[in-house]
Amino acid sequence: MPDRLFLFVQFEFPWELGPPDGRYLMRAHEGSEPERVVVLGTLGAQRRAPARGQMLSAVSRSKSRRRPAPPEPEPTPVVTARATLVDPVSVSAERQAKAWLSDLDGEREIQAAAVVLNRVLHFHRIAAADPYVHEISPDQALVIRAGWGEGEQVADGLWLHARELPWRGPAGVRRKRIGDRAAALRPQERLAELLGGRGATLLCEDLVLRARLDLDNGRVAHAAIELRAAYAAALTELPAERREDLAIRIAELDKLRSGVDEQARVAFARLGEQESDASPAASSTERRDVQPATDAGKLDEEVVRHALGRLEATLRARTAPGFRVK
Repeated sequence: MPDRLFLFVQFEFPWELGPPDGRYLMRAHEGSEPERVVVLGTLGAQRRAPARGQMLSAVSRSKSRRRPAPPEPEPTPVVTARATLVDPVSVSAERQAKAWLSDLDGEREIQAAAVVLNRVLHFHRIAAADPYVHEISPDQALVIRAGWGEGEQVADGLWLHARELPWRGPAGVRRKRIGDRAAALRPQERLAELLGGRGATLLCEDLVLRARLDLDNGRVAHAAIELRAAYAAALTELPAERREDLAIRIAELDKLRSGVDEQARVAFARLGEQESDASPAASSTERRDVQPATDAGKLDEEVVRHALGRLEATLRARTAPGFRVK
């Protein structure tokens, strides 16, 4: 048996994540102990197109222009991205690895691993100045695995033993098993309404999604700033629709707005402060960037979370009656 075994959680996605293939060591801050080793690799990729800023040769451009396209083309094979998140602290015996896998809380481990991977993607988006790099959700994974292997194995995305982990989402229910058929079809109805020019999106809808993404990935300050903009837009856009069925909800949002504005003020005041994020592998409350009270005030995640949830509920209620076909 090998002397050292490393535990991991692994995702596969049907697209390239963004960062170059390789091994990335994650630390909370300079000098701290490593939190995770993130191994990224692509599978089944054809020769890639030049990256941004690289020029095609005249010969390559000429060949590309002359290449005929068949009238019934075969589907182009997709690139599969494999992301392996390895615990840098090894175990010394296979029985320890087996016990870890046997007692594994799959939902919790998947969520914790997704937070780490999303940190990598967030940092890459900033470093590459590429707004089209985006975070992932476990719902999007082709497969999720957990297991163990030797150092060089897991560094290449391989293993000695692994099993697939089921993912049912935070609510513990698979999305495909939605009991309310009308609710399941409502996003399709809304899409048809928008594509047909019979409706329009609200600015607050997009801002709410951005705030939710930030909050779910531990960026509470980011979420607070996004949420203030979302509330400002919502309290202009929603009353303009003159929906009597939303009057009580809009009044509730108006009462919550002062707290939202205060959280955004605190977030802006703390921009220059040193943030000390907890380990992404910890629980959701442990890993958030909520800090002790300072002269700038206290950033309160629960205030942000509650206000965001109420605005999301209002937007769901807005579309609950369905859409009229004109």
